[in-house]
Amino acid sequence: MRAHSRRILDMKKALIALVALTVGGGACDFKISDPNSPPSIGPNATAATVNSATLGLLIALREDIPNWVQKSSILGREGYRLDTADPRFISELLQGPLDPSNNAFGGGQWTREYRTIQSGYSILNVIGSAQITDAQKDGVRGFVQTIQALAFLMVLNAHIQDSIPIDVNRSIDQPLGPFVSNDSAYKHVSLKLDSARTHLLAAGAAFVFDPGPGFTGFNTPATFLEVNRALKGRVMAYRASLGALPAGTYTSPTGSWSACTVCWDSVITALSAGQSFMDTTAALDEGAYMAFGTGNQDTPNALSQNPQSAVNLAHPFIRDSAETQSGSALLDKRYLAKVTQRVPPLSLSGHTSNLSWLRYPTPISPIPIIRNEELILLWAEARLGQGNNAEAARFVNFIRRASGGLDSVTNLGAQPAATILNQLLKQRLYSLLYENGHRWIDMRRYGKLGQIIIDVPAKDKVFSSMPVNVFEVNARQ
Repeated sequence: MRAHSRRILDMKKALIALVALTVGGGACDFKISDPNSPPSIGPNATAATVNSATLGLLIALREDIPNWVQKSSILGREGYRLDTADPRFISELLQGPLDPSNNAFGGGQWTREYRTIQSGYSILNVIGSAQITDAQKDGVRGFVQTIQALAFLMVLNAHIQDSIPIDVNRSIDQPLGPFVSNDSAYKHVSLKLDSARTHLLAAGAAFVFDPGPGFTGFNTPATFLEVNRALKGRVMAYRASLGALPAGTYTSPTGSWSACTVCWDSVITALSAGQSFMDTTAALDEGAYMAFGTGNQDTPNALSQNPQSAVNLAHPFIRDSAETQSGSALLDKRYLAKVTQRVPPLSLSGHTSNLSWLRYPTPISPIPIIRNEELILLWAEARLGQGNNAEAARFVNFIRRASGGLDSVTNLGAQPAATILNQLLKQRLYSLLYENGHRWIDMRRYGKLGQIIIDVPAKDKVFSSMPVNVFEVNARQ
């Protein structure tokens, strides 16, 4: 296996499509003869070849999404995998050390993501000669760069301690790109999204490729730009809170809370009306999704399991911390929609749960990339970072009511910023439960990893980062 900056010489086995899917969609249908082996793209590519290569960008990223959701949920103690057939989900992910040689465990979120990034460059490096209009070329550039930014962000989210290389558009005879600081990596992702935005604005009314049935509402350059700006808001919120807090402490939003005080402003700009798709009057599930299917050569969602025989389980604290709905004894609507009781419970190595996931009920259930509910919570977070506690509290309470069916927290806006932050993080937990590692990322970026539950104190640990993949390490020796 080659390191990230080794050119992918044979693009005949290029990558299947990302699908940004609104909830309720079905299996993929990309109208290419073999979605796992679209033709290579080279100089003077036809529109059909560009279509196949662009849609073929993300099989590696899509394959890693279920693995990332499961693994990050264990690292952040949203859930367990109590599997007697493979105890490494406990012995490694809960106890360590993390093995950098295994993509399914500590060495994951590296090879497939960089393969996607390199595949994107193989398109960008030749798209100028393609047999399509200049506006269509800009549409391809904007789409590809946005997906590359997403792949970079996935690597960065998993490897915050060591950070990552970003200068990877190099030929095979060039030296490997250097590792950069976390802040530089976030800046790179942000700038790539901004470059994509420039191209999307010049891309005309339609893409030359069909993004697939999952891009309902986001299948033109103008509407896909809303997804781009949504991701920009997430990236800038992560950068704003990067390294800002010593472990277990909290500083006022004014001043020393953020290592990048203007980043919160950038979040608000990216998510504002006319930019992203954030909308308190729209469905909270509206957004971009990774789609799965069960058809020939397609990929099912590996997180889908029968709740009564499942080995992927929710952590008991998810139930124990859930509040009751307004005027009812029923628990939070988000909990009830995503978790159910498993009979009988499972136990393994001192870890026990009787809670199965409902989050992905079928093999074609999509996994969110980013959706409206997250954007509203990012807006609240940015307002808190700017010192506007009242507006932050208003949006937090909106999510409590609209998504959880809970009462508002009385006088939340008058509470200290630390109290509002804790309430915000709790709403992010339940709103974004079992999606893209949010819990682990949130607890880490706010210096709260020490609050993650240790079930077996003599053995269990909480990790702050995954190690760099061993193939990358070996390539640098």
